[in-house]
Amino acid sequence: MIAAIAASVTLLGAAMGTAAVTGQSGPRPEDTEVWQPVPPVVTPEPATQTPAPSDALVLFDGKNLRQWVSTKDKSPARWTVADGVLTVRKGTGNIETKQRFRNYQLHLEWRIPANITGEGQARGNSGLFLASTGDGDAGYELQIMDSFRNKTYVNGQAGSIYKQFAPLANPVRAPGEWQSYDVIWTAPVFAADGSVSSPAYVTAFLNGVLVQDHVALKGETAYIGAPAYKAHGPAPIKLQDHGDPSPPISFRSIWIRELK
Repeated sequence: MIAAIAASVTLLGAAMGTAAVTGQSGPRPEDTEVWQPVPPVVTPEPATQTPAPSDALVLFDGKNLRQWVSTKDKSPARWTVADGVLTVRKGTGNIETKQRFRNYQLHLEWRIPANITGEGQARGNSGLFLASTGDGDAGYELQIMDSFRNKTYVNGQAGSIYKQFAPLANPVRAPGEWQSYDVIWTAPVFAADGSVSSPAYVTAFLNGVLVQDHVALKGETAYIGAPAYKAHGPAPIKLQDHGDPSPPISFRSIWIRELK
């Protein structure tokens, strides 16, 4: 027993020494990356633009950003609108809707530039935050990025609930083509003491293919560490300026139907 304890102490000391040499301490982003199994590649139908139904609120009609503000200071959104398309203006930060929502159906179309550069998470990275709960990347993220022949961790590819659930399939079209999200969001419900009475649920289709099937979220998106909930009410929808050096991505045809 004494020999076993001594061996354990020696191994612990070696591990601590390695951590000291590498400068690593505490949780790392890599700890929550999942690489297997890889979702099957599915070829979707050709892209088409989906008009808003009669009872929808149009969040972007191709003309202006009246429905959007800067997440940081709630000033008018400063992304670029041209030729019916909304494009990230690097360095201006995330934008979010002026209006707050609880449960809804959302349609959003996005496009990775044909001349995209980089690889992995640095290739066309953005995010659709289904409920924005604060500055920066606070909230619940449905990942947007180029996942067409671009390897990365599966719970970080397009169609994933970032760092929580990998998509059921990879139906992403090539860069330069339009992609579409259709999402059903059921907001979390909190008790008076802030505890979770009912988690958030997400059903999502990417290019018409089911990628999230009424999954119960574990909490808000966390880049490092485990997701967790903090009590909140109705929240804006947010789009991310990820700040990558590669060409910025674009959006069109964004509309929402509030649900009970």
